[in-house]
Amino acid sequence: MDLEKQEKRRLKEIRRADKDAKRLRKAKKTPIDTERTVNLAVNDTLPLVTVEAEIPPPVATVSHQPIPQGHRPKQYVVCLKHGSKYGPEYVNTLYSMCKRHLTTDYEFVCFTDDSSGLNTSITTIYLPTDKQLTGWWFKPMFFDKNLPLDGTILYMDLDIVIFKNIDYLFDFMPGQFCICRDFNRSLRRDWSRMNSSIFRLQTGSMANVYDDFIVDSQMHIRRLHGDQDWIYEKTRNSRYEFWPDEWIQSYKWEMRDRHDLSMINGVRNFREAKDPKVLEHTSIAVFHGQPHPHQCEDRWVKDNWK
Repeated sequence: MDLEKQEKRRLKEIRRADKDAKRLRKAKKTPIDTERTVNLAVNDTLPLVTVEAEIPPPVATVSHQPIPQGHRPKQYVVCLKHGSKYGPEYVNTLYSMCKRHLTTDYEFVCFTDDSSGLNTSITTIYLPTDKQLTGWWFKPMFFDKNLPLDGTILYMDLDIVIFKNIDYLFDFMPGQFCICRDFNRSLRRDWSRMNSSIFRLQTGSMANVYDDFIVDSQMHIRRLHGDQDWIYEKTRNSRYEFWPDEWIQSYKWEMRDRHDLSMINGVRNFREAKDPKVLEHTSIAVFHGQPHPHQCEDRWVKDNWK
């Protein structure tokens, strides 16, 4: 897809999301929710269209109460490794970070097409080979009512850095579907789209996300940019919660400055190594696109991604 077509597609997405936001505000009869946003960028190397939005008053920190262990359903941290984009070291590193920063009971499960090189303590489940799916398009599978897990699923992408305790991701709004607010929130604070880097759901809930997808998956793949567009389309009229923005931050756009990025030796990377801006309640940094954690030369990343 050339740059002109991508730009037209993004502008179309802006207009559609604007209509969605107006409809939702009218239905809920609430002021503009300027703490939500939309995934407008098809490629973060393109110039992003910005629109002036009303700046809201500060939002209070969301409180949460730990759930007693005896009252919890079984808990899983799950990840997805398909193809060659990420090697086994990414799964093993995520497993290691969870061991350091999760004190609640959970089982770590990797859904993969190749378990070679994975830590033997990781539970592996092989991906179906008959669905003609690749990469992130396996994510709707986690909504499948026939998924061979039973309990609470906390899904995490592989390209993240966990550096503080994340027990609250299981404690927050128990039983509710929770997902990241898209990181274009740094540009469009009044938009309400999803980023699927980290989400949580009860197994078997919202089964239509998978059931409707798999009926004609190739058609949905052709018409949408990614899995999170499909998840948004199927859940936006359901009950869901965004994680508080401060908990999970974009490393490139919120913890570092996107304007420091440039093409260096064929990789989009930071021009110089710096310490990131780390907010008090942030525990996870998400690397969406380049640089991936192993490519980043920042000392902070090297100290925490291990």
